[in-house]
Amino acid sequence: MTITQLIRQNPIRAVGTAHPDSAHPTPQSRLRGDAGGVGDIVGALGTIRQGAARPRGYRRLLALLAILGPGLIVMVGDNDAGGVSTYAQAGQNYGVGLLWTLVLLIPVLIVNQEMAARLGAVTGVGHGRLIIERFGKFWGAFSVGDLFLLNFLTIVTEFIAIHQVAAYFGINPSLAVLAAAVGLVAMTVTGSFRRWERFMYVFIAFNFAAIPLALLSHPNPAVVAGGFIPQLPGGITSDLLLLIVGVVGTTVAPWQLFFQQSNVIDKRITPNWLAYERLDTIIGSVVVIVGAAALMVAAAFAFGGTPDAGRFLDAGTTASQLAHHLGPGVGAIFAIVLLNAAMIGAAAVTLSTSYAFGDVVKSRHSLHWSLGEAKLFYLIFSGVVVVAAGIVLIPNAPLGLVTLGVQALAGVLLPSACVFLLLLANDRAVLGPWVNRGWLNAIASVIIGVLVMLSAILGAVTLFPGVDVTRLTLVLAGVLVLSLAAIALYRMRDRASGLRAHIPEIEEVEEIDRLTWQMPPLEELPRPVWSLTRKVGVLALRAYLLLAMVLVLGKVLQLALTGTGHA
Repeated sequence: MTITQLIRQNPIRAVGTAHPDSAHPTPQSRLRGDAGGVGDIVGALGTIRQGAARPRGYRRLLALLAILGPGLIVMVGDNDAGGVSTYAQAGQNYGVGLLWTLVLLIPVLIVNQEMAARLGAVTGVGHGRLIIERFGKFWGAFSVGDLFLLNFLTIVTEFIAIHQVAAYFGINPSLAVLAAAVGLVAMTVTGSFRRWERFMYVFIAFNFAAIPLALLSHPNPAVVAGGFIPQLPGGITSDLLLLIVGVVGTTVAPWQLFFQQSNVIDKRITPNWLAYERLDTIIGSVVVIVGAAALMVAAAFAFGGTPDAGRFLDAGTTASQLAHHLGPGVGAIFAIVLLNAAMIGAAAVTLSTSYAFGDVVKSRHSLHWSLGEAKLFYLIFSGVVVVAAGIVLIPNAPLGLVTLGVQALAGVLLPSACVFLLLLANDRAVLGPWVNRGWLNAIASVIIGVLVMLSAILGAVTLFPGVDVTRLTLVLAGVLVLSLAAIALYRMRDRASGLRAHIPEIEEVEEIDRLTWQMPPLEELPRPVWSLTRKVGVLALRAYLLLAMVLVLGKVLQLALTGTGHA
């Protein structure tokens, strides 16, 4: 069967409106992999009936409100405790001089997350399982296994922040960590997607507390506007470059791809509603950048001209310093923002872990299922939360190693996650008429190349603190430019030599109504064709990842043996 025939034979099939949690999935639910992913779109702010046509007029706003969620939550969730700490550090150490980096991140977030959302809506299959089916068990096991480890360490850092906030307010830190863990589990195991999403909206609302925090620091509008002009405060230094990499790294994380793809499926968003989900992603990107900018501005003007300027230690210390310079109320607001960030980060990152596990082992993994119907899904979520919280409560636990592990593993996983995302978004058997356009591939290739370069810098500096970051950046930038040029020339040669013999087939496929097409069951797909570019790219990626993992494990083992990294 050709790809054209496959695409023509798999429009979205009409189904009845049986109870979405029925124990007997409809044919369409088998297509989407989990019965929880079929039925009405039930959001925190509205409902769209299964099979409904796209509305007109003012009802489009009501439809957007119902669909709003996956993009907004994944973006705000990435402004977690680590993000709050990084933005505060940027403001305290460099004033508003790095605000421009946040503006550049908006298209990065939108492009990456739009591809993930499109994969979710069209395929009905999670990111990890798609990698297994299209690239083999090795890459699937590596991607999902590394995601589990990185997510777990990230969740530990969220509980570290909760511990710090409790200490700031004079609350017993152990009780606060336990209460947070219980709260996270309780809000997730209700068996109601709508109820869970409403809980997340409460956290999103508290994210906006960063705006009054910035206003209370009495910012100068003209100075703030100047911060959006690209600049390198104090010149090119290793510390500055490393912080820029940190800003990018804390805003663009691998778990986001897994989360949004699965959450789009769980919310039952189909290709018919992708335009609304794209808008959801754009709104989320803007919201997260506004919050990040507010935190930078608050720290910049609170500490500018004081002895604490340029002396960032950690987020807990920043709260105390803000209380000293601007009053207890401001310090309390920052602590609340940090606590809220830790909670929404822990909730989203843990859920992405449960989604990925359920998708790979093909067990029920939906918030629409009750606790009794999806025991393994909720057990994984609860177990990760409890163990992560427990580690923070261990006296003299090596929490410094956890932070190191998060930074280093993020640098290792991000390149593979981005490369597979781009390859899947161009897999015609998977996305049919929804594959990337040429212009989007060009933009995505540049973005992913830059992210890979920044991840390599972050990993190198984490593992080898004495490395010359400036020289390393220039070398990697040169390699990136040459690599992108080589790829462009290779593709131009293919087109010029007429090797793209399937162009008529591609044009014919794209005449199909994209709104009525979804991926067929995975077992019916033709095996992917491994072109020379794909083979070379995947082999290079494997070599990079194996070397990086050896270095990461070696560094962590070295620090563990020398006793470094304890709380």
